[in-house]
Amino acid sequence: MKITFIKPNIGRMEHSLYVDEGRMEPLPLGVLAGLTPKDVECVLYDDRLEGIPYDAPTDLVAISVETYTARRSYEIAAEFRARGVRVVMGGFQPTLAPDECLQYADSICIGDAELYWHEAIEDARRNRLKRVYRAGAGVPQRGGFQPRRDLFRGKGYLPITLMQFGRGCRFACDFCAVAVYFQHTNYVRPTHEILDEIAAQERSFIFFVDDNFLSNHGAAKTFLRALIPLKIKWVSQASIDMTMDGELMDLLEASGCLGNVIGFESIHPESLRRMKKGPNFLGGKARNPVKTGWDRYQHQVEILRKHHLQTWASFTLGHDFDTPESIRETFDFAMANKFCFAAFNILMPYPNTPLYDRLKAEGRLLWNGKWWLHPGYRFNQAAFLPKLMSPEELTQACWDCRQKWNTAGSIFRRIWDLKTHLSSVSRMALYLGYNPLYAKEVFKKQAMLFGLSRKEPDRRPTPASETLITEEGVRKFFPVGERI
Repeated sequence: MKITFIKPNIGRMEHSLYVDEGRMEPLPLGVLAGLTPKDVECVLYDDRLEGIPYDAPTDLVAISVETYTARRSYEIAAEFRARGVRVVMGGFQPTLAPDECLQYADSICIGDAELYWHEAIEDARRNRLKRVYRAGAGVPQRGGFQPRRDLFRGKGYLPITLMQFGRGCRFACDFCAVAVYFQHTNYVRPTHEILDEIAAQERSFIFFVDDNFLSNHGAAKTFLRALIPLKIKWVSQASIDMTMDGELMDLLEASGCLGNVIGFESIHPESLRRMKKGPNFLGGKARNPVKTGWDRYQHQVEILRKHHLQTWASFTLGHDFDTPESIRETFDFAMANKFCFAAFNILMPYPNTPLYDRLKAEGRLLWNGKWWLHPGYRFNQAAFLPKLMSPEELTQACWDCRQKWNTAGSIFRRIWDLKTHLSSVSRMALYLGYNPLYAKEVFKKQAMLFGLSRKEPDRRPTPASETLITEEGVRKFFPVGERI
């Protein structure tokens, strides 16, 4: 038996195919391949950098589907199904929108595919593949099995090893698909299993891809103590409440942490309260920021700088209290703090999140309520009606921030921080190596179309009467030439 694993691309640019130069290893597919029985042949094709050989013989195709790659995933699935090859889909989108994905696949995996992958493989061998495999979420890589990293070789991925300490997050932010998928729960791997995996790979620079590496402070401390003797360098994603715990901060620095992606989301307390991001206030000086004022993370940022941690600040912009002026203030805040990286993201209504449901009930969703499928939607466009500005103003304000942040002048001005970027050779190398790369990707991807075709992906054998997006529907709600 042979399984073909596919990592889909987002889409295409106006003039050519999009090749992701900042691509990282598709760890979820490597994990599934590592769990696959040894007598099954596994191959991996990454749509971000190489063509997919649709005519090459294979028995099963497994596609990892995210909301941003859903349209392209359905196109890929249609090509294989037209050749009589069975397609199984897993990942966030099948869990968040299972009815949609079922229209384009022979089988879908809801929840962590690891928990029933062996069952799905055996069913495929016997030609009795179920339409739906359903499980909850749990501890990653149970039993300590290792990903098939040999599948990544020769594909030009960035020289950083992706790994998991845990999955999920204890917070319940209303816009967050992770909170829905993992039901506000964090799952952590046994320390000895991760140490074995670190020893088995060749690099000393690791990206722990956890949704919130520090969701469980106690477990994180145990793991960080074990990392110290290894002398590795690593980065991850973590919440700003880490700054409340002095011991935790000391361990982060001692264990080789260069920095973290941190979801600041907003510098305005009203927006943070509305999105249920109250934990962002923890460690600040004001107990009730909405009433008594707030230092806009300055206390927390100084603690991060004290421990020489570089920060990749992530913002979601377009909340009900946001205006073009407040978005510009967010940019000024990021520049003043000389963050290593910053992402000025338009607030996106992911399916089945509280934000999506609220905007739908208020009649504020655009693009027919399914921006990820609409043939006219472009990367980094607003997908809903903001309260205090137009969708066009929100789109433009966020793009202005991205554009200014990623200029050569901005990169030069931000490097001059002796406590972070210039505090060590490895931090300076990270800053100088990755800032130009990500800047190039930002400019290249802006306003890119999703998928490669403007036609609706084939949903056989779903009846045509159930089509999600028809040409007639597109003309009715989004006339040619109309932006939104």
